[in-house]
Amino acid sequence: MPIFEYACSACQHEFELLVRNGEQVKCPDCGAGKLEKLLSAPAAHATRTAGGLPISNACPPSDAPPCSPGCCRM
Repeated sequence: MPIFEYACSACQHEFELLVRNGEQVKCPDCGAGKLEKLLSAPAAHATRTAGGLPISNACPPSDAPPCSPGCCRM
């Protein structure tokens, strides 16, 4: 069950909600049903066995700039 972010068109309240299949979503503040689904970044999960985030192995060599697409050594 994914968590989605919404903005209410009636009261402008922004909130996150765990949405089950086929569930009608309403604003928790005013109860309005006219909502805009917001674009949100997916969460990354790291495990000890993987050695950190999956992008860590894609970093450029140490003589490259500290930050580049897909990697930041700061």
